[in-house]
Amino acid sequence: MKALVWHGEGDIRLDNVADPSIQDPNDAIVRITRSAICGTDLHFIRGTMAGMREGTILGHEAVGVVEEVGAAVRGLTPGDRVIVCSTMSCGVCRYCRMGQTAQCDVANPNGPQAGTCFFGGPAPTGSVDGLQAEYARIPWASNTLIPLPDKVSDDEAILLSDIFPTAWFGAQLAGITRGDTVAVYGAGIVGQLAIASAYRQGAGRVWAIDGVETRLVKAAEQKAEVIDFNREDPVEALMDATMGVGVDAVIEAVGVDAQRPSSGPAAEKYSAQAEKFDAEVAQTAPVTNVQSENWVPGDAPSLSAQWAVESVAKYGRIGIIGVFSPDLTSFPIGQATNKNLTLRGGNCDHRSVTPPLLDLVASGVFDTTPFITQQEPLDDIVEAYLNFDRRDEGWLKTVLTPR
Repeated sequence: MKALVWHGEGDIRLDNVADPSIQDPNDAIVRITRSAICGTDLHFIRGTMAGMREGTILGHEAVGVVEEVGAAVRGLTPGDRVIVCSTMSCGVCRYCRMGQTAQCDVANPNGPQAGTCFFGGPAPTGSVDGLQAEYARIPWASNTLIPLPDKVSDDEAILLSDIFPTAWFGAQLAGITRGDTVAVYGAGIVGQLAIASAYRQGAGRVWAIDGVETRLVKAAEQKAEVIDFNREDPVEALMDATMGVGVDAVIEAVGVDAQRPSSGPAAEKYSAQAEKFDAEVAQTAPVTNVQSENWVPGDAPSLSAQWAVESVAKYGRIGIIGVFSPDLTSFPIGQATNKNLTLRGGNCDHRSVTPPLLDLVASGVFDTTPFITQQEPLDDIVEAYLNFDRRDEGWLKTVLTPR
């Protein structure tokens, strides 16, 4: 079968690899009918998330059809259409029973203290081959797969594999309640759906902060108030908008590949931290393979977290869903504690978060398809990655069709 394979930093290839097979009675084999490219995948190629094993198939978002099930799999039969949750979970351990499926005690083969197990990630997360392929092996299939109703199309469902649940989870982490003012740092696809989630969880006003014009336009279409950090200082803009108080809650959807402002007042202000940011890049991306404009790590790994702390009100709440390397050790903890902030972050509990969102999509209450900006065949995946990695205008979310 065809699959996108990680061969090293800056080196991904569409290879012909062996078809997956049942390795455990809890496995299933799924024929992928839709996959997608996520910003998290870029960390592995840029080198800002260490520990990848050469030969790992990338990708953690998919919709497909069950082809085969292991002897212990219940509730699924060949021919069923399913969403593949990005994170694997057994459904019966202590954490799964509490709905905290991202911290399943048994899914990660590295042991219960290893944390989240997800498709297409580095060794500490499994590693389990990913979903940018024609077929995939799904561990713990009875809980990792969610059956799809016939009336929900593959395109409607693909963002339920990771992006929409993660964004919704971010709004929950931020504790959004009715009337809240909310800042969303990062207006990529997760940030876009974080805006939608914040409004649906009761936010009164939402600001979106980014430096890419088309992303800000998309955020404005959702009635978010936009701030271009290359034109304004986002902290000062939010303080002005909230009469000097700050926002009630922040959703951080940028992570370790944050970029410094290239122009405007914020560029001059944060130039004083250039040495600090350079040291963070060296810490989080010790090995890179930059190729012209591609695979360039973000040059300010902690900046979005710093902005979040600076722009939220005293006793405010921050939900962090941007991906940060475990190697990044800098965070404005002193300022956060001095403001009595509540900080929550982590990987989405997909198996418990997704079903109610599937109901929203199935009932027509929420349409995910306007957030898909590119439809590409799997054969063109490397070129699609290059465009997405460069943050080309208009490249928000790319959905892949294997056949």
